[in-house]
Amino acid sequence: MIDKYMNAYLDRRMKYLIEEWQIATKNDVADFRNRLNVLSGEVTKLATFEKDAETKLSVLEARAKKLEATKK
Repeated sequence: MIDKYMNAYLDRRMKYLIEEWQIATKNDVADFRNRLNVLSGEVTKLATFEKDAETKLSVLEARAKKLEATKK
């Protein structure tokens, strides 16, 4: 009797228990490798963006210094 009650309770509350206890489900980990590959690609893109942005910023700073020097 108690087993039936507990099973019914768990069936009704499973979604909330998974969220509350932050339990990973099969669906959560099934495509883990794919998600990791996507993230790795994004990290590479971000590193490239940072390098390009740093280069452009250096060029802009040099131009700003040159303009300040000619303004004096």
